Amino acid sequence: MARQRYVVSYDIRDERRLRAVHKRMKGFGYPLQYSVFICDLDAMEKIALRKEIGDVMHHGVDSVVIIALGDPSGRGTECFEFMGAGRSLPESGPRIV
Repeated sequence: MARQRYVVSYDIRDERRLRAVHKRMKGFGYPLQYSVFICDLDAMEKIALRKEIGDVMHHGVDSVVIIALGDPSGRGTECFEFMGAGRSLPESGPRIV
């Protein structure tokens, strides 16, 4: 299965849920900012991410956005532009936790 690069951003309204979501997100990707992650996922990993985060968040008040950027070595790298204290993007490939 081909990996795709995603930006995952979340707005979690409760501290306990926020910590739980952040902890789970670290298993899927690299923190770019406080509530923004870069994730290189195949189809099954994306399903697992949606399930794990969906089990923790409160669907009535919290929100998560998953933005597909394409192949990690193509547009998944080229479409980023940083201002200020930018972070380097992860190398493409699987994340082993």
